[in-house]
Amino acid sequence: MKKTVRDLDWQGKRALVRCDFNVPLDKEGKITDDTRIRAALPTIRYLAENGAKVVLMSHLGRPKGEAKPEFSLLPVAGRLAELLGKEVVFAASDRVVDEEVRAKVAALADGEIALLENVRYRKEEEKNDPAFSQDLASLGDVFVQEAFGTAHRAHASTAGVASYLPAVSGFLIEKEVKFLDAAVNDPKRPFVAIMGGAKVGDKIKVIENLLNKVDTLLIGGGMAYTFYKAQGLEIGKSILDADNVGLAAGLLDLAKEKGVELLLPVDTVCAAEFANEAAKCTVSSQAIPQDMMGMDIGPETVALYREKIMAAGTVVWNGPMGVFEMPNFAAGTKGVAEALADSEAVTVIGGGDSAAAVEQFGLAEKMSHISTGGGASLEFLEGRVLPGIAVIQDK
Repeated sequence: MKKTVRDLDWQGKRALVRCDFNVPLDKEGKITDDTRIRAALPTIRYLAENGAKVVLMSHLGRPKGEAKPEFSLLPVAGRLAELLGKEVVFAASDRVVDEEVRAKVAALADGEIALLENVRYRKEEEKNDPAFSQDLASLGDVFVQEAFGTAHRAHASTAGVASYLPAVSGFLIEKEVKFLDAAVNDPKRPFVAIMGGAKVGDKIKVIENLLNKVDTLLIGGGMAYTFYKAQGLEIGKSILDADNVGLAAGLLDLAKEKGVELLLPVDTVCAAEFANEAAKCTVSSQAIPQDMMGMDIGPETVALYREKIMAAGTVVWNGPMGVFEMPNFAAGTKGVAEALADSEAVTVIGGGDSAAAVEQFGLAEKMSHISTGGGASLEFLEGRVLPGIAVIQDK
């Protein structure tokens, strides 16, 4: 068990909190989705209400170690203030930490909140530079890790600061670790994993790890065609991860060896070209036309996968079943999302496109847990130690 913000007396202490405020902005610099900001609010409120001086830090986008105004966290400070109903001091500095910033932090009263500028304005951030880590650490008494989306990165603000400050988790990190750890290491059975997305290569280690743990593995999305190719089937113009056909064959063999039921789509929605309005047809997955490409799983597959999901005790889902961004090819992903919503299983959505799909279909409230970190949740499912989690003190 890791220490959380509940385990400390915060009165008069400076809480240096790493959040994930990497939110999308439009051309005018306005926030188009504040989900990640809202996710951090319970921890921020708890710290402020318990007398901490709260110093928030985050990255936004990829400014590549330069101070670029379009990547400023100023809009985040404004939105935070609205959501919290109180002032958020924006400690603006191209250097992130300087004497003026130190003075603003020193002037905070108990319960007040400040936000630093984008930590990636400094190239030292992604290099996990000790001097920059120390500069950041000088602004706090305790480090609070609340950025699961970057917990798989050993950066100055996610791991380096913990060399100089005691580290605890916020409520979001606590929830992420609780759900992902329980799902993977102590699941209610049957344990069903659903893997989608384009490339097998991106998910090989996840699939290998899950084959040691799951009862059933359902494959969808673009990666299914690489598995078909490994079986010698015609895939037409479908996406192919050519470098990993052999590995896909190896995973099919490994599933048999482990006694895991690995299911591939039995029917496929094909299109003549990669466009929403393209001519389409639904065919058996063994009869994909040479001049067409697979774009989604078909209705028979949705019914089959739904049956497995409804019988499950735990379901982990990472990766869409098709090109769900195009309405004409969203039915497979939507069907799987609806099955999870109707299921009584513990349902964990592994961030990224799967999370976006569940939100798009208005089913987010029906899921047990939606991870805020696509890359981090993938590495967790691979069984890897996340640097940003490892630095948190044990109870």
